[in-house]
Amino acid sequence: MLRAGSAVACVACRNLLPSRMGVRFRLPLQKLHPFSRAIHHRYSSNSNPQRPPHCTSARHYTSLSRLPMRPPKSRSGGHGYQQQRSFWVARLAARLLKLRYILLGSAVGGGYTAKKTYDEWKDMLPDFSEYTWIVPDFVWEMAENIDLDKLAAALPEMEEIAKLLPDMEKIGENFTFLKSLLSSDTSGDPTLKATEIHSATAAVPESGDKQFKKQGLLAELILIQQQIQQHEEEVRRAAGANAPPPPSQPRPTQAPNPSPSRKTSDKEKVDQLQEELLRTQLKYQRMLERLEKENKELRKVVLQKDDKGIHQRKVKKSLIDLYSEVLDILSDYDSNYNTQDHLPRVVVVGDQSAGKTSVLEMIAQARIFPRGSGEMMTRSPVKVTLSEGPHHVAMFKDSSREFDLGKEDDLAALRREIELRMRKSVKEGQTVSPETISLSVKGPGIQRMVLVDLPGVISTVTAGMALDTKETIFSISKAYMQNPNAIILCIQDGSVDAERSIVTDLVSQMDPQGKRTIFVLTKVDLAEKNLASPSRIQQIIEGKLFPMKALGYFAVVTGKGSSSESIDSIKDYEEDFFQSSRLLREGMLKAHQVTTKNLSLAVSDCFWKMVRESVEQQADAFKASRFNLETEWKNNYPRLRELDRNELYEKAKNEILDEVISLSQVTPKHWQSILQKKLWERVSTHVIENIYLPAAQTMDSGTFNTTVDIKLKQWTDKQLPHKALEVAWETLQEEFARFMAEYKGKDQDDIFDKLKEAVKEESIKRHKWNERAMDSLRVIQHNALEDRSITDKPQWDAAIQFMEETLHSRLKDTESVISDMVGPDWKQRWMNWTNRTSEQHVRNETKNELERLLKLHEDHTAYLANDEVTTVRKNLEARGVDVDPVLIKDTWHQLYRRHFLQKALFHCNLCRRGFYYYQRHFVDSELECNDVVLFWRIQRMLGITANTLRQQLTNTEVRRLEKNVKEVLEDFGEDTEKKVQLITGRRVQLAEDLKKVREIQEKLEAFIEALHKEK
Repeated sequence: MLRAGSAVACVACRNLLPSRMGVRFRLPLQKLHPFSRAIHHRYSSNSNPQRPPHCTSARHYTSLSRLPMRPPKSRSGGHGYQQQRSFWVARLAARLLKLRYILLGSAVGGGYTAKKTYDEWKDMLPDFSEYTWIVPDFVWEMAENIDLDKLAAALPEMEEIAKLLPDMEKIGENFTFLKSLLSSDTSGDPTLKATEIHSATAAVPESGDKQFKKQGLLAELILIQQQIQQHEEEVRRAAGANAPPPPSQPRPTQAPNPSPSRKTSDKEKVDQLQEELLRTQLKYQRMLERLEKENKELRKVVLQKDDKGIHQRKVKKSLIDLYSEVLDILSDYDSNYNTQDHLPRVVVVGDQSAGKTSVLEMIAQARIFPRGSGEMMTRSPVKVTLSEGPHHVAMFKDSSREFDLGKEDDLAALRREIELRMRKSVKEGQTVSPETISLSVKGPGIQRMVLVDLPGVISTVTAGMALDTKETIFSISKAYMQNPNAIILCIQDGSVDAERSIVTDLVSQMDPQGKRTIFVLTKVDLAEKNLASPSRIQQIIEGKLFPMKALGYFAVVTGKGSSSESIDSIKDYEEDFFQSSRLLREGMLKAHQVTTKNLSLAVSDCFWKMVRESVEQQADAFKASRFNLETEWKNNYPRLRELDRNELYEKAKNEILDEVISLSQVTPKHWQSILQKKLWERVSTHVIENIYLPAAQTMDSGTFNTTVDIKLKQWTDKQLPHKALEVAWETLQEEFARFMAEYKGKDQDDIFDKLKEAVKEESIKRHKWNERAMDSLRVIQHNALEDRSITDKPQWDAAIQFMEETLHSRLKDTESVISDMVGPDWKQRWMNWTNRTSEQHVRNETKNELERLLKLHEDHTAYLANDEVTTVRKNLEARGVDVDPVLIKDTWHQLYRRHFLQKALFHCNLCRRGFYYYQRHFVDSELECNDVVLFWRIQRMLGITANTLRQQLTNTEVRRLEKNVKEVLEDFGEDTEKKVQLITGRRVQLAEDLKKVREIQEKLEAFIEALHKEK
């Protein structure tokens, strides 16, 4: 296409160029052929329009045009206009055809380029078929076997799921309505706003009627109440108008009196409106209960979803659980250190059998406490932590077992467990106990709070009770109620005379202003039936009968008195009673003052209000206490760690176990030597006095050996094994004590001495030697004593040495006894300026006389004859010494013993060369050394017994002792009183206080943080 400047070239100029050249540039007009330029100027749009056109001649006579020759067309009239319009249509079609080819070419070229680029990228990617092993096989099998289309088709539609969900819009409206009710002003305490419907309606001005018309039931209630007030005002005005004037004033002009029928109609109208108001209030109450039930079910679903996800996330404790933990720690701290915290809790007090336990069960929505008709069942305080949860369960603080409160078997087991714990907490000779039993109850819709059920207050101590039971109950109740932040739930039995109440006086003493007391009148159904004047109940609920004051007054019914009633049946009975009760119908009681549901709401509101007001003050108090304790520790024990009693006990336990293990390091040689030495010390007296001396009195070797064998056999059967085991056990004890004493060093803490001594004594007391070891030991000892064959000379010499050492030791002991009998000799008297006593003088004279007898008869027997005793006594009397025959025999026994030992030592020296004669059985020899053989047998028996005992000690008894020590340590570790008794001191007490105060402060800070987040 050819263009010249901004003007469009004419058709003739355009036809000069062939269409196949595709000229794209602009061609100036000056470069055209002169003839073409002339034609252009002639027929262009810029030429003079007055010139006649010469287009026909140009078309027929030009040789440059390749267009076919066309016949001349006339330009006159409409034919010229139609020709020009057809020409432009054709030109537009030609352009469109060219654009089509351009677009088609571009698409083909682009597609080819994209395909080429895709192939290049595909060649660059790695081959992923080699990595299919990474994906498990079951994934490929699932992809083959599971039809995802069918699975998607089986899923429910969103509309169906939306039908299953609760009506959130409806619940939102209900909550908006409830919020508007709670936020309305009341004339009473702000903590009771949730239940005071009547007061809320009274505060609404009449001008605001229109704003309540949209609120349905509440608007109806308010309007009815206003109408009642108007009619009551009209009745009062009418009554005032009809009343006679005072006598001092002149009678005014009498107005026409209203007719009696009008008065009657007004009264009926008022009664009718009051009944309407009561019905509306009951309707409103049922609406609240229905809303609560829906909310309860919704929260249960939400909590169950959270419960299922517990294993996937960290469990977050609820606010009430955190607060309950703080109270548990404070309870232990208070009981151990005689302090009282000021954190809020709801204290349930009342006369015995007033129904306080039943009220608590209604709040907890389960019959969890043991019951008895007229008998004291609550014997110790029971702290019940109520909180919301997906399932209705109960659990003790120190146990992991959950009691399902929906099952009767679990309920019965829970009641038995509570009764058992109460009886265990009561000490011998007592009836009640101040020890607190901690229990938590969770369930849907339960109000969060902490209640403490106290033993019922009694007026008289009956048979079977301790004499101080009444005073103990009073002291326990006062200890809980004197907490300035404790909410007192005062339970009064409505079926008995109010004058018989004891608890009201006690409560009025502890809370005279009634700022933290809630009064509850139970058994209202019986009260209404029995009382002649129902207005007395109204006086009680209005606080006009008792001298005590209260924050709120409630009337409840806790069943018909049967222990088999369920909570649901009691609720139904309570609701039916108050719907038909004249107390509520006649306006003596208000709707917000009845039912345990309203009571639980009010108590919960008061509880949390008190908690928010006081918990930070308690945290500050414990912070100051912690600072004081830390300062004392830094000043007194700057280089010691703050180890509490349990940590110190673990440290001492490890030290004791290390000392016990050290027993296994004792060498066998050491065990055998000390065992042999101690065993001989134990049996040597018996061997000398009962075996050797009697046998040595015989005249020949045969009789000597026979006597020795008989006495050894008797000794082995009866005494020797038992004595050997005693020696082994004493040796083990001594070694154990020695290691524990030697373990003390620079790092030894004196605070453990009492504990170690107690562990040692208890372990020794519990340890019993294996009884079967005695029988086997008896056989070994019997075989060892029967052997008489001395195989070599060294054994003979060892026996001689053993015998000589034994005789020397015995002779030395005998000389010492004789010296004590006769007193100091002349040398000692001269050197030490001492004298003999009269008894010693007599014994000395007796000794001299008996020594002369022994010189005359060196082979005398061991016993004096009677005539010899008489002769000695007469000889002494001749010298002026009066002596008793018994004294003569005692002195003779010691003198003869010395004489015998001296002869035996002389004979022992002679037998040193007697081994040769022993090998020949002392044939043709005047030397007989049978006593040496006896001592060799005794010596061999001692060695074998010591070796046997050593093996038993190292293989069995040391391990058994270690086991006993571990058992004793475990028992002591579980006995808190034992640890307190054995690990004492200011250092321990200070560490205990620091640990408790820090734990309490940390728990309180965590609770306060959670409380602020909830706000």
